[in-house]
Amino acid sequence: MSDDPFVQADADWLALIGAARQWFAGPLGRLLLEQEQRLLDDELARFFGGYLVHYGPCAEASIETEQIQRSVRVGAPFDGVEIVCEEQSWPLIEHAADVVVLQHGLDFSLSPHGLLREAARSVRPGGHLLVVGINPLSLWGARHLFAHDALHEARCIAPGRICDWLHLLGFALEKRRFGCYRPPLAAAAWQARLAPLERWGGAWQSPGGGFYVLVARKLVVGLRPLRQSRREPMGKLVPMPVAKVSRRDNPRS
Repeated sequence: MSDDPFVQADADWLALIGAARQWFAGPLGRLLLEQEQRLLDDELARFFGGYLVHYGPCAEASIETEQIQRSVRVGAPFDGVEIVCEEQSWPLIEHAADVVVLQHGLDFSLSPHGLLREAARSVRPGGHLLVVGINPLSLWGARHLFAHDALHEARCIAPGRICDWLHLLGFALEKRRFGCYRPPLAAAAWQARLAPLERWGGAWQSPGGGFYVLVARKLVVGLRPLRQSRREPMGKLVPMPVAKVSRRDNPRS
């Protein structure tokens, strides 16, 4: 019997993650990741805590931020991953992380519902879950329908649908942002010419960006509104007897 715990891992899942990593290492993938990093740095700068968990098929190292003491990368057994695990079985205790980042994890997943539940379980009450995905209502989302590379395997789940899933898991959406407004053209010359689209799209936050970032906060469980103290019903008012004045006793009558 082999000591490698991933001998019995799903071969389709490993192949999907491996192909996605190669795509993100290419020109289109690098363009997408560069634009995402700017938004992630902006959002993560306002979070504090002990642990940040990063999951996704990107080949880059774990996300680092000064306000978080420790960042750890979890996922399939590839370079840069510090804790090897399957997508629905993270070796983390419940409520272990202050922040969890799913960077295209749902796009390249065999079970997006299961992965999102596992990520939600790992977030402490009051902590945050950031979901980065390819926007299906964009040129990037349209390209995956006709692509012949790993982008064709992306699920491209609509952000509104993921918001519904997050609500069912006990999260409240705080922010929805979009980025990468350049079309998915691999030529570096065209990317440079169309770079001004990033400033225009970012300023208006048009929903046609190539990717989206959802920032959701896990609601604190166990807190209930205080009940008002029960008031005892008051007794009925009893009319007091009133002396009648006789006209005979009135000297003026």
